[in-house]
Amino acid sequence: MDDWYVDDRCTNCDVARQFAPELIGEVDGKSRIRRPPSDAAETRRLHAAVFACPTRSIRRRSGRTDQSLDPFPMELDDGLRICGHNSPHTAAANSYLLLRPSGTAMMIDTPRWSAELADRYAALSPVTDVLLTHRDHAAHGRRYADHFGARLWIHEGDLDAAPDADRVIRGIDPVEIAEGVTVHPLPGHTRGSVLYLADDRYCFSGDSFYWSRAAGDLAVADSVTWYSIEEQAASLARTAGRLRFEWVLPGHGDRHRLPAAEMSRRLRALTERTLQLEPRPVDFTAVRW
Repeated sequence: MDDWYVDDRCTNCDVARQFAPELIGEVDGKSRIRRPPSDAAETRRLHAAVFACPTRSIRRRSGRTDQSLDPFPMELDDGLRICGHNSPHTAAANSYLLLRPSGTAMMIDTPRWSAELADRYAALSPVTDVLLTHRDHAAHGRRYADHFGARLWIHEGDLDAAPDADRVIRGIDPVEIAEGVTVHPLPGHTRGSVLYLADDRYCFSGDSFYWSRAAGDLAVADSVTWYSIEEQAASLARTAGRLRFEWVLPGHGDRHRLPAAEMSRRLRALTERTLQLEPRPVDFTAVRW
């Protein structure tokens, strides 16, 4: 424990705690090391936290972190990788690689920009599309899309955040954008928020909802709603019955897997809870991770 520490740049984004909750906890609104890893598996989880942290705040007193222990892109499921290397310019959002049967991949939101990282992701599978869930996560979209020779997607409601997008999602109706992949507009967190549903298995929910470890359930970050919590509730009410998935894969907050029927039940319950919410001032400290 004396070797590892979290420096004062920590922004309490929760990213590191998602990867190693048994080793890293929250104390006074910051991440802190609970204890050192006790075996090889815990050491791997700690290093995932190290290389995901957007402020590079998890450090060793005894020297530099071994770069060979960087696990990203890291497998979450057969067709799914998490990119790690979260960026301070996308509010520390998680990003993902969705592997397709064709041998290609789609990137959902983006990690920090680095040509070396981009080459690493592309070496896994050629990336054909960069799918942005909303404006907060758009910072590196164009650079990754250009590096990959990929199409950049965003909803018209957030188009000013990526005005040079190659594909613009319009309206509120779901649209199949590739075989097995459908975009569902969900205005609320921002005017142009969307989620991407893949293969009735993966739900890339952006910041529309997430898995809260504190609640042990799906949750909305109503204290960080830039556009309208009423619109978000209406979006969920309109969309929840159309969604079938096992994995919730948010930009912020934890990811989780449950049987599709159980996820559907929880999403309906979340919709009912969200319909009861009222607007409130933005308060990042009120989010229940």
